[in-house]
Order: sequence, then C-alpha cells, then structure tokens
Amino acid sequence: MQSVDIIIPVYNEEKTIENILDIIENTDFCNLEKNLIIVDDYSTDATREILKRYEDKYAVIYKEKNGGKGSAVNVGFENAKSDIVIIQDADLEYNPSDYASLLKLIIEGEADVVYGSRFLGTPFKDFMFLSYVANKFLTLLTNILYGTKLTDMETCYKAMKREYVKGMNIKSNKFDLEPEITAKLVKKGAKIKEVPIKYNARSYEEGKKITYKDGLMAIRALFYFRFFN
Repeated sequence: MQSVDIIIPVYNEEKTIENILDIIENTDFCNLEKNLIIVDDYSTDATREILKRYEDKYAVIYKEKNGGKGSAVNVGFENAKSDIVIIQDADLEYNPSDYASLLKLIIEGEADVVYGSRFLGTPFKDFMFLSYVANKFLTLLTNILYGTKLTDMETCYKAMKREYVKGMNIKSNKFDLEPEITAKLVKKGAKIKEVPIKYNARSYEEGKKITYKDGLMAIRALFYFRFFN
C-alpha cells in the first residue's frame, strides 16, 4: 500500500496547530496511508506543550534551536519514509481538502511533483495586491530562468515523490525556500504539474510577515540556484 508523509514545520503556532491537525485527520488521502511528521522549530509559546499530546499518534520532532522554516523542512525530508511527501504550513492559509487533487496526478503516473496553484483556484480579490504582484513576478522569473510553465512557484503546497526530495539538503530558510525547492526539482528532471487550490490569505494584522526584502531574497535565490549551484 502506498503512503504519504505530511511534513508540518511549526514555529509559535499555538493558536492554529490543533485545528490543522484535526482537519488533516478528517482529510481524503485517496486511500493512501498517511503519516504526519511535525517539526517544531524551537517554539517559544505553548506550541511544544500542545504537541506533547500528539506524540503517541504522530512523529513529533523538537529542534534544539530555531533555524527557520527551511531547516525544519529539511528535518522533515530527512525523516520521510513514504512514497509521497507534502509540505503543510500550520497557519490555516492552505486547506488539506486539496490533498486529493494533488495526490491523484502522482498516483496515476501523470506527474512526479504537483504544485497547488493559488492563482488557478483563488479569486484575485482574496490576495493582498502587493503579494499578488510579487508572486506573479517571481513565478514569471522562474519560468524564464528554468523553462517551466508554472502559475504559482511560491506555493507551499507541493506534493512530491520522495525520490526527488531525498538528499535535497535545503539551505534557504525564508521566502527563498520555494525557489530553492523548485530549482532543485527542475534540475533533477521532475515532471511538474499544477492543480487549483483554495487559499485563505492572512493579513499583516493576522500575522503575515512577508516584506519586500523577502521578495529580493527570492530573486537572489532564483539566480543563485540557476547559475551558481
């Protein structure tokens, strides 16, 4: 029986972590066996105390110091054992109800990697304008540099055959994480497809932390991993 690992990098998500775990528990996994790998990136709120209640049910890994999302994802990749891997943020912006459409293309042999595109499934009005423009520009730049035909490179939702993330050794920790993953998948020859997903964008008041500096970091990463790595 095929299986799927859901990697959840967590940092100070005491308000949402239980909700996302409950949603995942009631999600359609296309008859695949599911395994959750929760990587706590040294949270300083009550997240760790909450996660202790799930240790008998899921694989919960506690990092000894904060290293950023990329380092947490790396730990998840290193501990992945299933046929397919999906990354899931804990902040409720992405809805696990979309897993089935992500997994289906891999199960049916149509793709090695499936991106959940927010721009195919979410109305423009649900995005902050600057976030929309930045994401579209970064995706266009990705398509130019890597010869891809993506609509949403910066999406968190990436379902990947484990063979493509094994030994990936992520270096990036912020907004440059998605460019690095995309660059390395393309260089490994992965067949990437996209499906539309729902997206519940957070505002800055709700905790959104991305700024123009993150956009510049992503641009640098796209050029770096294209020409120098």
